[in-house]
Amino acid sequence: MGLLDLFGFGKRKEQMKEAIKNGALIVDVRTPGEFMGGHVDGSENIPLGSVGAQLASLKAKGKPVVFCCASGMRSGSAASQAKSAGIEAYNGGGWMSLNGLMLNL
Repeated sequence: MGLLDLFGFGKRKEQMKEAIKNGALIVDVRTPGEFMGGHVDGSENIPLGSVGAQLASLKAKGKPVVFCCASGMRSGSAASQAKSAGIEAYNGGGWMSLNGLMLNL
C-alpha cells in the first residue's frame, strides 16, 4: 500500500482507469489553441470557462467524465464543478500523462 492509497487517491485512480475502459468521456479543458497543439485522441475540447454551461449536456450523456488539461489544475476545477452537478467525474491531470495512461490500459 502506497502513501496515496492511505488518502484514497490510489483507489480513485483505479476507478478512473475502469471508467475509461468502460467508455468515459474525455474532456480537455484547455484553450482551443492549446488543444490544437496536441490532445488525447477522441477527447472533446470544452475550455474551463465554458464547463459550467456544458454540465447539463455532459450529465445527459450518462457517462463518467475524465477531465484533463496541461498540468491538472484546470481539470481539477472542472472535475469539482462536475461532481457538484452530480456527474461521476475524475481529474485526469495533464493530457500527456493521461494519454500515456490510456495507452497502457
